[in-house]
Amino acid sequence: MGHKSEYLYGYISSARYRMILFCSRRGLGIFYWFWCGPMEFGSLKSLSYFLVIAFAAALAFPFNASAMHIAEGYLPPGWCVAWGVLSAPFLIAGFGSVKKRLEAAPKSVILLALCGAYVFLLSSMKLPSVTGSSSHPTGVGLCAVIFGPAAATVISVIVLLFQALLLAHGGLTTLGANLFSMGIAGPFAAFGLYKLITKLGGRISVAVFAAAALGDLSTYIVASFQLALAHHEKSAVFLQFIEYLAVFALTQIPLAAAEGLLTVIIFDVIRKYQSGGSEHAQT
Repeated sequence: MGHKSEYLYGYISSARYRMILFCSRRGLGIFYWFWCGPMEFGSLKSLSYFLVIAFAAALAFPFNASAMHIAEGYLPPGWCVAWGVLSAPFLIAGFGSVKKRLEAAPKSVILLALCGAYVFLLSSMKLPSVTGSSSHPTGVGLCAVIFGPAAATVISVIVLLFQALLLAHGGLTTLGANLFSMGIAGPFAAFGLYKLITKLGGRISVAVFAAAALGDLSTYIVASFQLALAHHEKSAVFLQFIEYLAVFALTQIPLAAAEGLLTVIIFDVIRKYQSGGSEHAQT
């Protein structure tokens, strides 16, 4: 297993600087530095240059902010606090899980950073809907399958923070609600379905596709429920929930299928290089 990790690490390391250039165009360089900066940049001068370029890129290429993340000020203070309290135990457990994983396999931080960049990129892509809203994929299924749902919670809170601060996507007061929908409900649903399908003997590709798609759909379902709880003055919660579901459904269902296909491709690439590392070690 050590040979596999070293082979995969070597491959990813050879491409990481190209990834930095690409990611910095959409603000992902900041996320990459959060995990890998202390390991990859030996001098304060080079780190400072990189941070300046990454921040400038993040601000120079903003995204449309009206999307499935609940916007700043859209939830009453009580609900903001409630969702934050509900999310806190999962986040604490997530940091513990990531710490143990990195202590056991320090080089996996590179793959973890790539999963974070994947979540950032996909969840920042907004597609308009004929209903007047817009939707986006989430990317949390890949991280949940590879590292587990707890690690995906940590990835999600970092992504949501960067998006709220740099892209005006989501918000700080609604961070707990957005984390619960995208960083907790989505990853845990994805991971549970992945484990179920693999235990029943299903193909890995089918399990990954279903997990990524369900992680996306679960996020949108929970977000609709959160909005219905907070804004149901003129109708029952259930009717308001159905209304919010209908707003997102036209774009979110096709997006979930597309995210599932993309996640299968990326997961398959990772598996192939891991298998290649094993064969390389045996020759």
